[in-house]
Parts: sequence; C-alpha cells; structure tokens
Amino acid sequence: MSDAVLSQFTQAAEEKEIDTSKKLKVGIIGTGWIAGAHCESYLQMPDVEIVAGADLIPGKAEKFFKKYGLENARCYPDHKSMLENEELDAVSICTYNATHAECTIDALLKGVPVLLEKPMCVTTDEAVEIMKAEKASGKILSIGFQPRMDENMKMIKKIVESGTLGKIYYIQTGGGRRRGIPNSTFIEKKTAGIGAMGDIGCYSMDMVLNAIGYPKPLTVTGYTSNFFGTNPKYNNPADAARFDVEDFAAAFVRLEGDIILDFRISWAMHVNTPGDTIIMGTEGALRIPSTDCWNGTVGGPMTLYHDVAGEQCETIIPIVPNKDDKGLFYHKVRSFLDAVKNNGEAPVPTSQILYNQAIIDGIAKSAELGREIEIHIPSID
Repeated sequence: MSDAVLSQFTQAAEEKEIDTSKKLKVGIIGTGWIAGAHCESYLQMPDVEIVAGADLIPGKAEKFFKKYGLENARCYPDHKSMLENEELDAVSICTYNATHAECTIDALLKGVPVLLEKPMCVTTDEAVEIMKAEKASGKILSIGFQPRMDENMKMIKKIVESGTLGKIYYIQTGGGRRRGIPNSTFIEKKTAGIGAMGDIGCYSMDMVLNAIGYPKPLTVTGYTSNFFGTNPKYNNPADAARFDVEDFAAAFVRLEGDIILDFRISWAMHVNTPGDTIIMGTEGALRIPSTDCWNGTVGGPMTLYHDVAGEQCETIIPIVPNKDDKGLFYHKVRSFLDAVKNNGEAPVPTSQILYNQAIIDGIAKSAELGREIEIHIPSID
C-alpha cells in the first residue's frame, strides 16, 4: 500500500449515485433570467427531462429553450395551459414576485411539487394561501434559498446550536450593495411588490433566523426609502421614472424568546456595507463579515468572541470549503428533486419562510404607517 494512501486518515466522500431508471418530467414557469440557473442545473442531472415551459411574453419560452438546445420542449402562453396539458413530476416557478402565489397555488392544486424562487411571495396573506394549498395537495413545496446549501451557513447554525453563544438576545444583520440596483421586473410594485427586501434582504434574514430556529416575529418598526432608485443620477433615467419599490430598508424586530433583530438592506448607498452580521449571546458573540453583494456565503473568516478561564478571547472560524464545484444553486435544485423522488421533507420549508415573509410584509406596513406594528400571522387551516 502506497504512502499516499496511508497518509489519508479519512476516506474520500463518495458522491451519491443518482437513480436514472425513471426520469423526472420538469416544467419551468417563467423563462426570464433566473430560469436560466434552474435550466442549467437540471441539465446537469441525468434523471431529469425538461419537457415544457410557460411565459406570458410571446416567443420568450421558445427563444429560451432554443438557447439551451431544448427545441423539443413544449411552450405555453401561460402556466395554467401548461399545467392542464402536461403530466409533470415537478415545476420551477421563476416568475416575478407578484405572481408567485398564483402560480404556486395552481401547480400544487394540480398535484405538482414546486420549487419556488425567492421571495416566497409579497404579503403574509399570500404566504398563508400558498401554505393552505400545500397542505391540501400534500405535495412538496421548497423555497429557493440556495445559501442554505453553503457550508459556512451550516457552520453558523452549528455554532448557535452548540450552545457556545449561550442565550441569544440580539442580532444585527443585513447587507447590500454600494451600487447594485437591478432593472426589469424588479423595480415596480405591479410586478415585484417589494424591492431590496425581497431580492436580497430575505437571504440575510434567513441566515440568522435559520441559525436560531426561526422564532416567531412579534412586532416590527420598519423604514423604507428609494432615494437612489428614483434618481437619474444613480439609475437609468427610464428605470428611475418607473421605480416605485424600496432600495433601502431598516427594521427593529422583536422575536419570541426575547430576541431583538436589527435589520438593514440596500441596493444602493454611500457606504460599502451597513455592517457585519453579529449574533450576540450571554456566553459569546459571533461576527460574520459582510459581502459586497449577496452571493450566498460569508465575506471572510468569522470571529467568535468568548471568555476562556476568565480571559477575553477571540477565535477565528476559517472559511469552510464547499464539498464540490457544482455550486449552491445546483444543490438547491438537487435537494428539492431528491425530496420529490424519496417522498422526503422540503429542504427549505414554508413553515419557516412564512416568518421571513411576515417580517418583510411587516416592515413595509410599518414604514407606510410610520409606527411600530404587531405582526399577525393567520393560522393555516
């Protein structure tokens, strides 16, 4: 036996073999920018066949599938006609935010499992209706939060769950871009419903809320503005003229368990970051460096602040490499399909993201009213 083999103290992890005896027939609802990431992920999977797609814009689905060499995929002018005429094992919903609820509910009630792009929807009421359809259908619905697949995000949750930080009582989180205003359907209420909060804010909230077990939100004081998006100095004049969502949001949220969430998110600002994420507990605190743009991981090695033998210490948590080079998005899609094939649990369940959505909706409502409000979440009957 060679020295090289003897020096390996652990066996290399073997990649799980994918059963290709039956191919899953997948459809894509909405064939815009983000649908490309779904399509590219599906094309890497030998047990998947992309059979159909739907888009409201004439010719868009045909052009999309031609780009990916899928000329045999059937194209439909809307999601309803696709669901009526196709026998599908799963769908990706990649439409703009304002139609997430309608498309998801229709797919679930047709008996089709759904991978729904973030944000879950626009309002708390929409999220509740989605969950009612999920419950009635008995089908899997997973929300598209690929940062969950990152090993560093998993490490944050492990640190919190280990008890190293003690009781969590305060969290600061958020992030954003110094300049990073999108365009297209992202910047109008009629299509997006919400702006930076739904685009990248939901990610930063999920990072910390998932780590602490998603406690129920109770009250929120929210603020929103759009000084940059509406200003031709910082945005394309044509886009600035139609911009009517928030490009910045901040909030102070009270959570069950006597925990405070201090949140801020931005598409544009005159600073490189609104601050690192900090999780403060009675036994220690964790600093998570911010990123220039939300890319699904952390901005650098994390720092654990704690006492050892009565002395104040700092422990550096190195960046944890991901297990392969397939990317977080691939693993988001793969985990959903594995759940579909094995009748498993949704990788990112609606029971958690409901609270994420309720906070976003609460921030918008509080900002409009100019005062703190209670967050009311209807029951799922």
